[in-house]
Amino acid sequence: QIHLVESGGGLVQSGGSLRLSCEASGHALDYHSVGWFRQIPGKEYEGVSCISSRHGTTYYADSVKGRFTISSDNAKNTVYLQMNSLKPEDTAVYYCAAANSVTPKSWDSIYEYDYWGQGTQVTVSS
Repeated sequence: QIHLVESGGGLVQSGGSLRLSCEASGHALDYHSVGWFRQIPGKEYEGVSCISSRHGTTYYADSVKGRFTISSDNAKNTVYLQMNSLKPEDTAVYYCAAANSVTPKSWDSIYEYDYWGQGTQVTVSS
């Protein structure tokens, strides 16, 4: 059982930055893939980014490429999402999730992930 806790969300102006953290407990993330998803109320989850903590392979949604960077610190059992050049359309609740493994075609599917955090709100004002 992996317990995930997100932090780092908040209110930021357009063009600003935030760094989200996803801290895991109960199991090491070394051999898992960790993804970030976001959801706007009434809409489906959107895969934002994913990292294979073992291999360091990363994936990004086209909408965030060049602006967001995912990284992991296995010693701290934590995955980060650095978000720069934020836009109002980035406003959402951001969730991290852990999977045993993902593929380039499946990393953004919520069905690949077994463990989820409670979410953290990110609001970008224009």
